[in-house]
Amino acid sequence: MCGRLNVISDPLCDWVSGQLGIKFHRETNNDLRPTQQLGTIALDGGALQQVDASWGIKPDWAKRLLINAQAETVRQKRTFAQAFAQHRAVVPCSGWYEWQQAGGAKQKYLFQGHDGQPLLMAGILYPQIDGTHALVTLTTKPIASCAPYHHRMPLLIEPQALDFWFHSQPHELDALLTAPEISLAITPCM
Repeated sequence: MCGRLNVISDPLCDWVSGQLGIKFHRETNNDLRPTQQLGTIALDGGALQQVDASWGIKPDWAKRLLINAQAETVRQKRTFAQAFAQHRAVVPCSGWYEWQQAGGAKQKYLFQGHDGQPLLMAGILYPQIDGTHALVTLTTKPIASCAPYHHRMPLLIEPQALDFWFHSQPHELDALLTAPEISLAITPCM
């Protein structure tokens, strides 16, 4: 689920900078993958700031890179609970990709905000000893329009909910841990 993102710097950077009152910059990457750098927004010193992070973590016990965590259990899982309590973030993006089996071949679909509206995916940051950050994105059960394509989707945070997302205690966030019923454009890709 959601292992590829679409980042189109214009209008994404201007939209994020204008909405949040911060300077946000990312280069266009139409196929952003795990292990690559993501631009995230996090609360640092009481103010929202851009924090670049590598997508994915690999705990000692894991056999593979973990890029997603389920929103429904993020507070209970030992691997994610502390990061969720202390280091919540959002990942501004232009969209994400899913694949669906169709007649023996895989069809790729791009999920975007209606009318090209940027999306804010929920994530949790992991500060590293060397001063860098790693990130895991959160997933949830899909809204009706996404369900035919995958049994999970990114947890999206609407702009008006950002203050609550960043300033609430983990136990207060239940209302944000399900996908908002937003309008998405779903486009088949070649």
